Amino acid sequence: MKEKILLVDDEKDIVEFLVYNLEQEGYKVITAYDGIEALSKMNENPDLIILDVMMPKMDGYETCAKIRALPGHSETPIVFLTAKSSEIDEVHGLNIGADDFIQKPVSTKKILARIKANLRKTSKVNYSDKKTKISIGPLEIDHEKYVVFLDGDQMVFPRKEFEILSFLASNPGRVYPRERILNDVWGNDVYVVERTVDVHVRKIREKLGKYSDLIETVKGVGYRFKNFE
Repeated sequence: MKEKILLVDDEKDIVEFLVYNLEQEGYKVITAYDGIEALSKMNENPDLIILDVMMPKMDGYETCAKIRALPGHSETPIVFLTAKSSEIDEVHGLNIGADDFIQKPVSTKKILARIKANLRKTSKVNYSDKKTKISIGPLEIDHEKYVVFLDGDQMVFPRKEFEILSFLASNPGRVYPRERILNDVWGNDVYVVERTVDVHVRKIREKLGKYSDLIETVKGVGYRFKNFE
């Protein structure tokens, strides 16, 4: 079955260019020209979404947040396609659930590589521990169902946050540099900065609430999950 990509951009030339190249690679492409139209097409269950930031009616950031709130789409990869290049814009996008950023003008090779890398992450996560479930302290992580329970209550974690939490919890007490977390969660063929890890860890801690100290910062190095032994 062909993997489906929802392509959202108000520039018709870019849409036509990307549709041609994506279809040549064997993807089925669903198109939308603004955020509202994109939301109306989410019932087609795309495997990945390419989302422009600057669009009429509803910008990419708001669209991304609304997609993340839809049942069944907390894990769908969202790749921002944007002319913006500042760290502030990237951090904002990561905060609301984006997985990757590609800067315009578009490079065909780059966008195809990023798509393939993000799609691989939906089917394979490189944990060093392959347990189906991890139970540690008040936390239970179910890799098979992709859900997290805290004190028995189910928590919603976007895909990258889930993967970072699972990765750290798989080896409590072990310190992981940011670079190692980036390589294991995002892979070597996707370019993201180390600041990305910090943003995601902050969001995870916010969701953990009174248990935010389960993830400990090792100053100047990275992070580790609290060891209960």
